[in-house]
Amino acid sequence: MLKNNPDSSSPVLVIDMGAQYAQLIARRVREAHVYSEIVPHTMDAEKILAKNPAAIIISGGPSSVYAQGAPSIDSAIFSAGVPILGICYGFQLMARTLGGQVGRTGTREYGHTQAKLQDGGGCLFAGTPLEQTVWMSHGDSVIKAPEGFKVTAATEQTPVAAFEDSTRHLYGLQWHPEVLHSQYGQRALEHFLYNGAGLQPTWTADSIIDTQIEKIRRQVGNARVICGLSGGVDSSVAAALVHKAIGDQLTCIFVDHGLLRAGEREQVERDYAASTGIKIVTVDESERFLTALAGVSEPEAKRKIIGREFIRSFEAAQRALVKEAGESGEEIKFLVQGTLYPDVVESGGGEGAANIKSHHNVGGLPEDLNFELIEPLRTLFKDEVREIGLALGVPEQIVWRQPFPGPGLGIRIIGEITAKRLEILRAADKIAREELTAAGLDRDIWQCPVVLLADVRSVGVQGDGRTYGHPIVLRPVSSEDAMTADWSRLPYEVLAKISNRITNSVPEVNRVVLDCTSKPPGTIEWE
Repeated sequence: MLKNNPDSSSPVLVIDMGAQYAQLIARRVREAHVYSEIVPHTMDAEKILAKNPAAIIISGGPSSVYAQGAPSIDSAIFSAGVPILGICYGFQLMARTLGGQVGRTGTREYGHTQAKLQDGGGCLFAGTPLEQTVWMSHGDSVIKAPEGFKVTAATEQTPVAAFEDSTRHLYGLQWHPEVLHSQYGQRALEHFLYNGAGLQPTWTADSIIDTQIEKIRRQVGNARVICGLSGGVDSSVAAALVHKAIGDQLTCIFVDHGLLRAGEREQVERDYAASTGIKIVTVDESERFLTALAGVSEPEAKRKIIGREFIRSFEAAQRALVKEAGESGEEIKFLVQGTLYPDVVESGGGEGAANIKSHHNVGGLPEDLNFELIEPLRTLFKDEVREIGLALGVPEQIVWRQPFPGPGLGIRIIGEITAKRLEILRAADKIAREELTAAGLDRDIWQCPVVLLADVRSVGVQGDGRTYGHPIVLRPVSSEDAMTADWSRLPYEVLAKISNRITNSVPEVNRVVLDCTSKPPGTIEWE
């Protein structure tokens, strides 16, 4: 029997077959208001089915299904009664596993391709044009559909471009519906979810809030909770959500670690505290962090030190709060963190994920942590967090603030962190942010890290004299969730204003350069 009330206990599982777009598929499912998770193809059928999936989507991948060592999945998945959609490689894998034929036909399809629907288009394409542009990326093709499947689409080069067995709720298509280049791709995904799998679009901001409130109250009971508030979107929304659940049991600790950008402490204390009513205690720990980071240049060492000192700062704040409350005060047992799903995946915390970088919310916590963690946003992407923040009444200037890493400017200084280098970077960063805001570009880009190459010097001419100053790097990027990103094509006049202002008003900087690298291969942050 098909499920009709999906929640986090009945996810749509995206099985990652090595796809470039596995995370994007999961996002598109959530955009249809259905909860999704990513799992590796190495997970066996028993573990997959133990997750009680509402449906399964098998992603694309770079391999040939008939190649030695090609990624595969347990064939028991296809007979478990769970609705399944195969995309590209997943489509071919489904065909081959169930008795169809896959082979190299000598022709390939890459990029925009015209597809023609057959037999009315079946479940996936009902109500869409008989001819539509789709995005292909394949060298192999399904030559013959398995017994019991009907072909629902074809292209000039691929006679079996989509098929379905509606009796068993098995569907597949050769192209990529998750990318915007496929005209009716999102519609096809929604048809699979709503019609093929019988799901309802109940994964909404309100349902997420209600679920998390219940979970937080059950976890916390009458205990007191502290939250490490950075002023960024993630920690601000996490704190607002916990506050809605437990009210004055929550105290936010805003740690000024000396690695903040210009004006950030004031914004948190003024805008956020005033609008939410959350109790915020500010502690100045800049000396602690600068001392701990002295002489350290290696990026991962910086991240781990900053994560460690954050926790130590919270523990010190905890002791101060307990002392203030007196012996009758409730124990402070919990720490709120604004960990997001991309943090988990990139830190190796997702099932089968590679560790791209450590994150103080995920992989950099001390082993002797004295708090139990509350991570209400751990399964969410950034756009979902923003939607929840708006629903909770978090100020728009906080909700739409560009992402800023927990380690702060500490990972935007290439080299040792010193008070002087922080002063230089703050000044340059402030100018870049002001000009982007003045040009109305704040929501057109995901974020714009400003990086100081502290260990690099370049020759310049300033004030009719030769200088030997630092380069500044501008890293404007566009993204949906930071899993992938492209560099933003900012107007030349805006770049010129930023460069001129920085080199004219920050004496230590004589060169401004633009980072035009996508992710992959580069990450958004330099460290």
